[in-house]
Amino acid sequence: MGEIKVARKKGWKELPEGDYLEPGSAAVFETGDWRSERPVWIPENCIQCLFCWVYCPDSSVKVKDSLMTGFDYKHCKGCGICVTECPGKKGNKAIKMEAEKK
Repeated sequence: MGEIKVARKKGWKELPEGDYLEPGSAAVFETGDWRSERPVWIPENCIQCLFCWVYCPDSSVKVKDSLMTGFDYKHCKGCGICVTECPGKKGNKAIKMEAEKK
């Protein structure tokens, strides 16, 4: 049988320099076009707790004067965290997910 050679892994100082993005640049990249589901806001079930805004990893929940007003679909990736965190009113969620219309 032949001898098996294992390649030595490079240390971090030996790796080539990678690409980097300037801080705050996520606003210029519209990343919402690849989602398969989108959140839909149901205002009559909303208690304005803003849990959706707190937990949204993409800052896609629109808020004006401390009130939820909708979603920024250009950046929303459709993860559904807002739906999970929404307590709703009397057991009825204020946000539901629906299939993306393409």
